[in-house]
Amino acid sequence: MSSAPVTSGRRESRRVALATMVGTTIEWYDFFIYANTAALVFAQLFFEPLGAQSALLLSFATIGISFLFRPLGAIVAGHLGDRMGRRSMLVLTLLLMGAATTLIGVLPTYEQAGVIAPILLVLLRILQGFSAGGEWGGAALMAVEHAPTEKRGLFGSAPQLGVPLGMLLASGVLALTTAAFGPEKFLEFGWRIPFLLSVVMLVVGFVIRRSVEESPVFKELQQQKSRSRMPLVELFRKHWWLVLLAALTFAGNNAAGYMSTGGYVLSYATTVHGMDRSAVLACVTLASAVWAGTTLLGGWLSDRWKSRRKVYVVGYLLQILWAFPLFWLVDLQLVIMIAISLSAWMLSTGLTYGPQAAYFAEIFPSRVRYSGVSLSYALGAILGGAFAPTIATWLQQSTGWIGSVSIYLAVMAAISLAAVLIIRERWGTPLIERSDDYVAAAAEAR
Repeated sequence: MSSAPVTSGRRESRRVALATMVGTTIEWYDFFIYANTAALVFAQLFFEPLGAQSALLLSFATIGISFLFRPLGAIVAGHLGDRMGRRSMLVLTLLLMGAATTLIGVLPTYEQAGVIAPILLVLLRILQGFSAGGEWGGAALMAVEHAPTEKRGLFGSAPQLGVPLGMLLASGVLALTTAAFGPEKFLEFGWRIPFLLSVVMLVVGFVIRRSVEESPVFKELQQQKSRSRMPLVELFRKHWWLVLLAALTFAGNNAAGYMSTGGYVLSYATTVHGMDRSAVLACVTLASAVWAGTTLLGGWLSDRWKSRRKVYVVGYLLQILWAFPLFWLVDLQLVIMIAISLSAWMLSTGLTYGPQAAYFAEIFPSRVRYSGVSLSYALGAILGGAFAPTIATWLQQSTGWIGSVSIYLAVMAAISLAAVLIIRERWGTPLIERSDDYVAAAAEAR
């Protein structure tokens, strides 16, 4: 009913893992540069006529708007990835993201161009969202489908590492530029530099991603002539419930990431408490490094324990427990406490992110896997991080109590934990089926 494992040689597997990590790091550098700059200056540069509070809310909302277009990117890239292959989609999404980011760096401000400036900003953010919606699925599948069966979690954590590393790179570049230029010069022109640097990284990522081989799973699907004609239709007809559950497993993690390293804590500490911007950015940079380490740990543990579910459970329980201490320590207004708070928060975030690529790849059948993992990831991002900073800002402003934000984060983690417990464990399931009956094939593999 099922095939023998389809993998690449160890050397090629490692090369693919490195390529997916580098490319994803560049993509998410672009994405996070926007999120953090939106928290710092976009309210003043593009939405100032609305007033301080409304401008900040709308600035955060532009982060969320891009998430609404992730499903469209997931649908398009998923269809093409299931029909034409994983590698070509990796290159295309990287080019789209890099172009959008570079163009943001040369946009006129509201003062220079009026209402056209925020409109162009939103359009380019939408393009970023479209690209992000298709990028992750391809990177995750290339890493996992090339990997040895017993190391899928570890190899699959490579593209996952690209997210915290992208955040680390983005926050580090922002910390350097804000410190180098000072608040006035950064607001005047310094904010553009991190966006323009994307051009250099785009060239590097393009060369690396073009050098890797196509997924062995997709090659075998071609040989079997068993590719789906309409992957999205087949996905929704047979596996819609799995798409929803997989999305929910990611929602809590995504909310946690965007609330902490994705801009909200930075905005809260600098706007509400008036703390030094560079100091808080340094804490975010440190937390991003911790996130990278715990992401690798999460992937490794999921192989070691022969269970993705167990790692998720530990991670989400830790997230629920730390939701309140996260802001209690920030409210002390001490840099060291913010660094400790965010670093501890990243332990739970990494554990629930490291196993995700292998976890998603194992629960979807090969014929519709790119569509399934991409759409689940995109929907999970909408349910989780899309408007998390906006919701948190509204909760904090309307209640005057930061604890309301902690409750929101704990509830999101609890929902994701419930979804993880519903989905059956599929560690080690063969990544390609000889039968169209995926349910039977998966059952046999278990």
